[in-house]
Amino acid sequence: MDFEHILYDITDNVATITLNRPERYNALNGKVRQNLLNAVLHSNENDDVRAVIITGAGKAFCSGGDMKALNDPKQREKMNPSSDKISPIRDQIILAMRGAAKPYIAAINGPAAGGGLGIAFACDIRLAADTARVGLTFSRRGLHPDWGGTYFLPMLVGTAKAAELIWSGRMIEAQEAVDMGIVSELTKPENLLPRAIEMAMSFAAGPPIAIRLSKRAIYRNMEPGLREALEFETYAQNICVETDDVKEGVAAFVEKREPKFRGK
Repeated sequence: MDFEHILYDITDNVATITLNRPERYNALNGKVRQNLLNAVLHSNENDDVRAVIITGAGKAFCSGGDMKALNDPKQREKMNPSSDKISPIRDQIILAMRGAAKPYIAAINGPAAGGGLGIAFACDIRLAADTARVGLTFSRRGLHPDWGGTYFLPMLVGTAKAAELIWSGRMIEAQEAVDMGIVSELTKPENLLPRAIEMAMSFAAGPPIAIRLSKRAIYRNMEPGLREALEFETYAQNICVETDDVKEGVAAFVEKREPKFRGK
């Protein structure tokens, strides 16, 4: 399959989806989101694929939304992740990953911020390089978390720690992410993808029906809550994205300064 900004490979029943905008730290724009959805759906529908790895090209896993594009008024509407009013593509990606009949493994090779961390959250297992950093950084730009961040993070770390991380928007080091339960295992950067492939191949060699049913059992009671969380995130993001605070937060990012929010 040929996806723009996505590298896609199937070897030994393992599909590897690589976000491929290294010059922008694999930032998410409309094309990346659509092609990621296409790659996930193709993996889910392909019986030759029994496990999936998601990783990033270059130094980052995924830096989240493309703030430089969002800073351009002509691009803002195109970049608005909530512009698909019925079901944003990001929500379709999250639900497709969680509803898949096969395991998803995130190989976090570098920074995973904002929506990038949301993609990792939607995977069943997260491995990381010991140099990686992760964070739900939305509040630093005046935005509300999306990509399921308000659903996944409290389940992993508890409500109080999730509130601290969401409201501060701080990035945390890989070891702290392991200590909190966000990441399952750390490796040296050069060993990350081989370790992810080793794990994925072990799952791929397992019984597909039992794995499919056990994944469904794990998430069965959680799925209605996930759908509701995604819907509220879209509602909240639609409000936030129209505020002056977002314009200030995005401009501050581009100008490499601290934002000054006014609550307007």
